[in-house]
Amino acid sequence: MTSPTHPDIANITGILTLALWLHLFFGRGWFWRVGKLVGDGPAKEILKQWPSVLAIVPARNEAETIGQVLTSLSEQDYPGELSLTVVDDHSQDDTLGIARQVSGAIGSGRMSIVSAPALAAGWTGKLSALNEGVSQAVVSQGTGSSATGSDISGRAAASPSDHAPSFYWFTDADVIHAPDTLRRLVVRAERDKLDLASLMVLLQAKTLPERALLPAFLYFFLMLYPPKWIADEELRTAGAAGGCILLKREALRHIGGLAAIKGEVIDDCALAKAVKASGGTVWMGLTRKSTSLRAYKTFGEIRDLIARTAFTQLRYSALLLLGTLLGMSLTYIAPLILLFAHDSTARILGFASWLLMSLSFLPTVRFYRLSPFWAPFLPLAALFYTYATWLSAVRYWMGKGGEWKGRAQAPRGA
Repeated sequence: MTSPTHPDIANITGILTLALWLHLFFGRGWFWRVGKLVGDGPAKEILKQWPSVLAIVPARNEAETIGQVLTSLSEQDYPGELSLTVVDDHSQDDTLGIARQVSGAIGSGRMSIVSAPALAAGWTGKLSALNEGVSQAVVSQGTGSSATGSDISGRAAASPSDHAPSFYWFTDADVIHAPDTLRRLVVRAERDKLDLASLMVLLQAKTLPERALLPAFLYFFLMLYPPKWIADEELRTAGAAGGCILLKREALRHIGGLAAIKGEVIDDCALAKAVKASGGTVWMGLTRKSTSLRAYKTFGEIRDLIARTAFTQLRYSALLLLGTLLGMSLTYIAPLILLFAHDSTARILGFASWLLMSLSFLPTVRFYRLSPFWAPFLPLAALFYTYATWLSAVRYWMGKGGEWKGRAQAPRGA
């Protein structure tokens, strides 16, 4: 048997690449149709009884944004009982001082400020802070205890009591919300009997690095976690966006509290997975009415954003890393290379793949109100993400995995 000629290799590569894109375009839950996923419609339903909600904001060195965030939360037009807890996670800037100023301005009775405990072994920082917020809520309701148990480190693991709020609203310290955000989330959760409802907030797309790379961040996330599959109770796919999660108290109790996922770096998706695995219902949508204030001025900042969790997504597996690097190359880079093949069939296959790729990315580009000019350049963004994924593995092996604001939270690599 003779070895394949160069045209044969190009054609085989083209067939594989086009098959991949036909699957992604038609068989991945229509993840790229972002217009169908936007949950910004008005909440027309009026509930007979609006459940109580506690918003918990974990904050670590967020002096630039915390004031706007807390103001937006205080301005929610929610008809039910809404309380707010800020958990200062050992900030080294003026986060705590600004939070106190806002608390005084809106009335201290509406907002409480607590400090996160020293980070215990086995916990990631954000989950530890959220757990402290849940614990304080239980204490404030007069239960006499903030925990029903502890892990092997002795760190108290909060478990909601019957006196706690009906819902917890976990929201980041760099996200501002429209006044009707909570109303819309609660209506959807009550109407659809959801245990967890989440909104992917709008990221910044002002600087050149943001315009070039952040729409792709949303695109790749939706590809990994198609919202249609997340909502399907028959499928195991589960995902959420940590910037805005509405979680039913009973669902948190049912999974054993946040201690059940205490060491997870990708905490939002881990929480959704735990809820869905326990029989809960999960939903995730998109919004343009809740916006991240975090700006990325350089490509290096976005590289670090990706590298923080990319290897965690691959379960710290070198084999999965190799497969991902090869898969990204075949899916996104090969179509461009095939455009320069000598064989006309290979060029046609490469162009067809590139066309499907661009068409699928176009709705995300429009969601960010950018020029359609950006859609054909997804392969370049994919190349950047491939590099950041490789870097994520290298940092993990160097003991710097999951690094965020001075903390390396992933387990130390071998």
